[in-house]
Amino acid sequence: MRWLLNNASPSVQYRAIIDVAQLGGRVGPELANLPYAARRALELAVGQSADGTWNAKMLAVPSKSSDGFEGVGTIQAAHRLIESGWDKDSPPFYRARRTLFRLLAEDDDPTLLYELAPKAGARGGKPDEEQVSHLRQTLREAAGAVLAKAGYEADPRLRGAARRTIDRIAHFLRSPAAEKPWVRVGNQQVLALEAYPPSVYALQMFAYMPLFRTENYDKMELIYKWITRPMPRQEPLQLFGTKMLPIPNAVLGDPLPHRNAVEDDVPAAIAWLETMARLGFLKRHETWLKMYERFVDDCGRDGVWHPHKGLITPRSAAPWVWPFYPLESGSGGDERWADITFRIGLIAKLLGRGVTLV
Repeated sequence: MRWLLNNASPSVQYRAIIDVAQLGGRVGPELANLPYAARRALELAVGQSADGTWNAKMLAVPSKSSDGFEGVGTIQAAHRLIESGWDKDSPPFYRARRTLFRLLAEDDDPTLLYELAPKAGARGGKPDEEQVSHLRQTLREAAGAVLAKAGYEADPRLRGAARRTIDRIAHFLRSPAAEKPWVRVGNQQVLALEAYPPSVYALQMFAYMPLFRTENYDKMELIYKWITRPMPRQEPLQLFGTKMLPIPNAVLGDPLPHRNAVEDDVPAAIAWLETMARLGFLKRHETWLKMYERFVDDCGRDGVWHPHKGLITPRSAAPWVWPFYPLESGSGGDERWADITFRIGLIAKLLGRGVTLV
């Protein structure tokens, strides 16, 4: 804690005090203002448009070459603010939540597809209905994840969207198609149209809805069995109408089967482990627990994490990780280790372990 308070951004400091040390009741009321002093979060907030969106987009993330938030989408931005410790009633999130809640509805308004709207064919043909339906569901689940994280589990609109999502997933996982979900198209194996694997956004949504998970225990067990099976070798593509589309957000199996998978994308690995801890899955999975213990072992006597190999700041290629990491504004000094250090402590608390403050 002492190191984080001296080196981390206000957002990480606040999350560490509240979520890891759980000292909120022993600190003055001025603590609530701490996350609003984070420069990066403030820069993100002032980029919001008057209609409550960012850049008229939803799932877009800034380019790798960008140091700012140019082109970021609304779902990603709102999620980043909540991760930064901002309250759900803060002005930027308050303005954004109207759009987020509207995305949950079974609405066929073409404007609600935002940047995901498929282009019409070269001859003026309409996009495949199955493709459009898939894209709408992606936005629903991503918006639901942010709203659940913000604390709206009891809202009937979110519960309705979560119910429809988990029913679709369970229907697929109980069907014969779950055993053989692949079909051959040309020389490729792709997921059939009727396949409906859980997405990382659906898992994030359920992770912040503990009562909902209890009510749907049997369906959550089906999901656990699916995401712990070996990852298929096939490229993640799915057939929608006449088109094969990439489905990068679909979870087709265990993404962390060994140490190399962690080293390939450290931020994605720690974000996955946190989500699994919130779902109650991490403590049940021996391999994932070993991966987490490896993060703990890489912490020094001061409790600060450093990479197992080298001193290069970890980066992620997964767009869904962007709201989580990095919350720090710098990448050259000691602050570059603050994000992962905080997450390691957070996962320990989620596992019910004691955390020694130093």
